[in-house]
Amino acid sequence: METSTREKEIYKVTLVGGVVNVILLLFKFVAGIVGHSSAMIADAVHSLSDFVTDIIVLVFVKISNKPQDKSHDYGHGKYETLALTIIGLALMAVAVSIIVKGAIKIAAWANGEALEAPGKLAFWAAIVSIVLKEGVYRYSIIKAKKLNSKAVEANAWHHRSDALSSIGTAVGIGGAIFLGERWTILDPVASVAVGAFIVKVAFDLLKNGIGDLMEQSLPDEVEEEILKIVSKVPGVEEPHDLRTRRIGNHYAIELHILMDGNISLKEAHDKASEAEALLRQRYGEETHVVVHVEPREE
Repeated sequence: METSTREKEIYKVTLVGGVVNVILLLFKFVAGIVGHSSAMIADAVHSLSDFVTDIIVLVFVKISNKPQDKSHDYGHGKYETLALTIIGLALMAVAVSIIVKGAIKIAAWANGEALEAPGKLAFWAAIVSIVLKEGVYRYSIIKAKKLNSKAVEANAWHHRSDALSSIGTAVGIGGAIFLGERWTILDPVASVAVGAFIVKVAFDLLKNGIGDLMEQSLPDEVEEEILKIVSKVPGVEEPHDLRTRRIGNHYAIELHILMDGNISLKEAHDKASEAEALLRQRYGEETHVVVHVEPREE
């Protein structure tokens, strides 16, 4: 897929999520305030973080698709990884805030303070959020795989985390409404459960984002596949010293191969180029590939 087309598709996916997020965050804040629900307000903050990360994705994808230049010999793909990391940080901050506020209310209830039962508007807001966010998640994750975009994938999971957190919110609010006054504690308990779930999602995103920024190698199964692909080239032996990493949504691959030391330089070059072509055919034309040829010792 051409860079301009890919960029437009990412914008389209992100804008769809952004529109849904704006609608939901306004609806949730109103429902949380009017319905006196800490769980719904926590959910609204989560939707606000979704909207902020949509903006981050739009900005960083624009930068990451810029071509190579004098100061960026490997392109600008890392900016997309940086967006992934920022999304993870935003999620973690939201999660901690939600957990702290919920814990404060639980402590107050334990000390005998009465908690106001949330209103039904908050409950229905949670139901609407579940349906809309799950729909946006499914749409985004399909597009992320098609576009091979880690940032869109991260944003898709952000949508899914909002849908799942709304399930916890709906259970807590529903319990607090329909089970009686002594169960009003379920509302802040639900908000803490939502926060704990978001912590897990944020941790996974940060692990992947920071790993790529720190030049983490590609998964073992990918590296094994690379060695098998190169070994298929006639005359190429013992591919070794493999080094891999991710640059945005592209791979960078460097390795050494052995060849008969008596063949011509042109033949050795052609075989190395054939290996590079096979790797780009498998992982995309934008794959950065360097193959170093060594003579085989008799």
